[in-house]
Amino acid sequence: MCAVPVIRAVNVGRPKDKQWAGLGYTSIDKATVTGPVLAHRRGLVGDVVSDTKHHGGPDQAVYAFAREDLDHWGRELGRTIRDGQFGENLTTEGIDVNEAEVGDHWRIGTALFEVASVRIPCNDFKGWMGESGYDNRRWVKRFTMACRPGPYLRVLEEGHVAAGDEIETVHRQGHGVTVSTMFRAITLDHSLLPSLLQIDGLVEQVRVKATRIAEGLPPGRSDV
Repeated sequence: MCAVPVIRAVNVGRPKDKQWAGLGYTSIDKATVTGPVLAHRRGLVGDVVSDTKHHGGPDQAVYAFAREDLDHWGRELGRTIRDGQFGENLTTEGIDVNEAEVGDHWRIGTALFEVASVRIPCNDFKGWMGESGYDNRRWVKRFTMACRPGPYLRVLEEGHVAAGDEIETVHRQGHGVTVSTMFRAITLDHSLLPSLLQIDGLVEQVRVKATRIAEGLPPGRSDV
């Protein structure tokens, strides 16, 4: 593990036709780019969200996933997983992104990010992994049970990011609700949802679910 957390790769994607994709096309296939990339309120320049109903927007502007977790899945699946293959915009190294607290602020390059939400595995992710040549029938379940989804980031201050940039945590929330905890609350253990209400700036869809559970109601849909 790196002594200093860094961005290993910056990855962007554009829509490509895929029969298994819900819309018939998807941007999950990310390619690594060289040089600085501008991060703005809605994402990285050059990265296009295909399914804007379920993905993208300020609360899902940039997706981060750890190289260490890609290596874990490579061992589990018996193959090499390249940077960007899980659809992440930022491949990190040297930081456990799933133990970051929701609301933490990261300074990367000249941009400032906030840990905002979590990636929920979808059918396009399943289809993409299945296209890679191994059985995908239980992929969503396997990914979910691992509880290491990687965070979606808000862009608080626009700026440029590039491979090799350090990841500096400049503000930590202190409430103890991590990315992994938030994911478990949404997907596996709804009793944890009320604990998310202490998060300042909690994404609205999650706040609705958490409030419903706190009031003794069912949480509703889980496709955050």
